[in-house]
Amino acid sequence: MTERDRRTLSFPAVHPCEAVSPPTLLASLITLSQSICNYQPHLFPTQRRNARETIRQINIVSIFLQEIQERALSIPHSTILSLSLSELHFTLQKIHFLMQDLTLQGARLLLLAKSQHVASLFRAFVRAMATSLDVLPLHNLHVCREVKELAELVTRQARKAGFEVDPSDARATKTLHTVISQFARGTEPDLTSMHQIINYLQIKTWTDCNTEIKFLEDEINLECRDREEREVPLLSSLVGFLTYCRGLIFETNNPQGRCSTELAITSLTLLTSLNPEDFRCPISLELMTDPVTVSTGQTYDRPSITKWLRAGNTTCPKTGEKLTTTELVPNTTLKRLIQQFCADNGIYLANNSNRNRNIVAGSPAAAHAVQFLAWTLTQRLAFGTEEQKHKAAHEIRVLARNSIFNRACLVEVGAVSPLLELLASAKDKSTQENAISALLKLSKDSNGPKSIITSGGISVIVSVLKNGVSLEARQVAAAVIFYLSSVKEYRKLIGENPEVIPALVELVKEGTTCGRKNAVVAIFGLLLLPRNHQRALSAGAVPALLDILASSDKEELVAESLAVLAALAENVDGARAILQGSALALITGMLRTATSRAGKEHCVSILLSLSVNVGAEVVAVLAKDPSLMPLLYSLLTEGTSHAAKKARFLIRVIQDFHETRTLGLKGSSVPQEPSLHVW
Repeated sequence: MTERDRRTLSFPAVHPCEAVSPPTLLASLITLSQSICNYQPHLFPTQRRNARETIRQINIVSIFLQEIQERALSIPHSTILSLSLSELHFTLQKIHFLMQDLTLQGARLLLLAKSQHVASLFRAFVRAMATSLDVLPLHNLHVCREVKELAELVTRQARKAGFEVDPSDARATKTLHTVISQFARGTEPDLTSMHQIINYLQIKTWTDCNTEIKFLEDEINLECRDREEREVPLLSSLVGFLTYCRGLIFETNNPQGRCSTELAITSLTLLTSLNPEDFRCPISLELMTDPVTVSTGQTYDRPSITKWLRAGNTTCPKTGEKLTTTELVPNTTLKRLIQQFCADNGIYLANNSNRNRNIVAGSPAAAHAVQFLAWTLTQRLAFGTEEQKHKAAHEIRVLARNSIFNRACLVEVGAVSPLLELLASAKDKSTQENAISALLKLSKDSNGPKSIITSGGISVIVSVLKNGVSLEARQVAAAVIFYLSSVKEYRKLIGENPEVIPALVELVKEGTTCGRKNAVVAIFGLLLLPRNHQRALSAGAVPALLDILASSDKEELVAESLAVLAALAENVDGARAILQGSALALITGMLRTATSRAGKEHCVSILLSLSVNVGAEVVAVLAKDPSLMPLLYSLLTEGTSHAAKKARFLIRVIQDFHETRTLGLKGSSVPQEPSLHVW
């Protein structure tokens, strides 16, 4: 087990196996006690005195155990002896876990906040150790009087030791809880008190502070993974405290340019075009934690559909169709998407009764801390010095990265407009990247696109898309375009800008894998408005996408390019442009080799659209390919319901062609499918 497989201050100790012999157990105890004694209490951020006293006593225990091992002529098999040594081993494991936590990187503030609890753990563990020694049957071991006196010494001292909170820890803890209470009441605390806490814990840099925040966010995820929420309000309050400190106390210490914790520029996938409302159960209207699919193909949250079925209902709640079976098939793909969506947006789903609470901040203190910080950063962004503006853009970028609530606060206080002004005037790489990345994060908020559009942001973002100081800035601008185009009302406005689609196509041609993906999905978003299809064709989207299919080995990028081609193929001009690109053999070849169900479905969609929109010229080629029909038949059983529908229609088209040729008829038309959609 690694340290981060468990929550802090949880102790998954296990009793040794009953079959372990006393000599083996004794050797393990010596090794374990020595490991504990190797810790250096003066390096601990908190609990130094209690750790020092515990290590001193365990050092005596270690000597005592070694004396037993060396002096005992033979260690008899005794039930009492085995139980005593087992209990001692169990307790020392817990002490070892506690020492690990006290030295855990990022855990300083949490352990300070829980200093009273930690001190009580020291007291309980050391007294449990003393009890195990007290019942140890030393008379069976034939050890000398000095060894027995060592055991008595540990037992006596362990029972006398107070293990109280250090006075310095107590003062810092009191100050911390006072600050959190002020935040909770909506009062902005004095920075002096916050400085005292940060200095006491030796959190010296922006990176140190950010490490503490990441640790606490991981703790929240672990808490919710175990379907508990008891600690979430405290953990969220501490995150709010540190977030405020990171933004205002460490303003001269943050790394310039790219955030040190952000390893890569955002890379979009077509999955991001799913509306979060698709993650809600049609019955309860809450985010699903255990999505399951019924026989009609509809997905519900397991508790909701189970309750529906137990009530005696035999129809699908959404469609009204008769259910052919009551079997519930887990929708693992959707479950992973929901989990990823929640992780990316700071949503913690732990139980049905309180699912949507953490769509807002996890506690009042955290909410007010973020609100105060958002206001201050926006003011500095609008009226500060150039250095303050750059710093504010960087902090907004970090603050908005993975929290719906944080993004909403920033949009509400008006951060978008000054960010656009900074972006328009930015000449250096780091300022431009911070500003465009911050806007990307805010574009994910439900009100973000409107704020960007009404602030005149399209022209500024398109300018970066075309002529950004760095390729990374251009790639992020493409991602912003995608999120703006996710709003139906803005697709026309964006598409009508004559520079947008050509700039995206250029990025498809020359960007990195990440940039090309962002540009491809941005084009896809714009194609949801049919009138943008011709603009994409005129900009040369088809040859650029076909080049990806022919040259790229990145499965996601290829699948997304196929999806865009499938959308373009739905009209006659798009279908002819694809056919003119000599794509027919390429698409059928990809259908044979595609490993993803999405890739296969997109290939079938393209072939069907080519058959319908171009006609017999295409069908004649497909009909001669002996490998095609088996592939289509396999999709009837192995593909999604949508892929099966497409495959079934294309099979009928090819069969009709064969029958027509057999009967010697000419001039017959290809049947028209009522509507073709990528999804």
